[in-house]
Amino acid sequence: MNLPLFRPEDDPGPSFLGLLGHLGLGPTESFRGAAGVDPGLSPHATTVVAVRHSEGVIMAGDRRATSGNFISHRSIEKVFPADRHSGVAISGTAGIAMEMVRLFQLQLEHYEKVEGKALSLDGKANQLSQMLRANLPLAMQGLVVVPLFAGYDHRHDTGRLFQYDVTGGRYEERDHAATGSGMLHASTVVKLRYREDMTEDEAVDVVVEALFQAADEDSATGGPDPIRGIYPVVASITAAGFERFDDQRVADRTTALLDSLIGNQTGGHPSS
Repeated sequence: MNLPLFRPEDDPGPSFLGLLGHLGLGPTESFRGAAGVDPGLSPHATTVVAVRHSEGVIMAGDRRATSGNFISHRSIEKVFPADRHSGVAISGTAGIAMEMVRLFQLQLEHYEKVEGKALSLDGKANQLSQMLRANLPLAMQGLVVVPLFAGYDHRHDTGRLFQYDVTGGRYEERDHAATGSGMLHASTVVKLRYREDMTEDEAVDVVVEALFQAADEDSATGGPDPIRGIYPVVASITAAGFERFDDQRVADRTTALLDSLIGNQTGGHPSS
């Protein structure tokens, strides 16, 4: 096979994607031609965050999904149970991510029925990694999925959380993790407020503030919407299992955060 030759002004340089683009084989262009779909206009889930605390792990996600510069959904769910003692938070192409979660849940249930016991937490994390690797061809066409996975490990009596990359790479995080378009801003808040001995309630306050600040800086991340009654999805994973907090509890914590921020801006007098 002969290598293509380019004039100096057309040289794509060391970028493989740049080379594909010059040859008319760019991921987006080929995908549009094959399916008539622009990956940039498919709904994308954005910011999710997970924080370890003294009893387990808190996972949370905002409620906005975007299609390009449009808000496609205002109340999407991004945090799901994987089984009784683990959960998945999704970012990336929403439709594929949700289908992946449903398949992941089915695989874990099937394993438990066949073997008579639940798969180990490391085994669950590895299974999700393999599913992401299988999605790599679609990811190269713009349909990327990057989740967070967390669970309670009864063998070690502690909560654990894992972060992934688009190729299926699995990385266990010691204290906290975030992914999605607002991850930089959410991670900054968590880093500043995180303590190893946090209680569950303190961890909830941290993730609520992290998502609020991310929404303040990132247009693809949705902030709380009291008018529509839309608040982040927050879930706890402890030895007792996966529990999604009801909206009223999250609304109360969000209201307390907003009152605190208003108080700071007015010198400690929220009503002024």
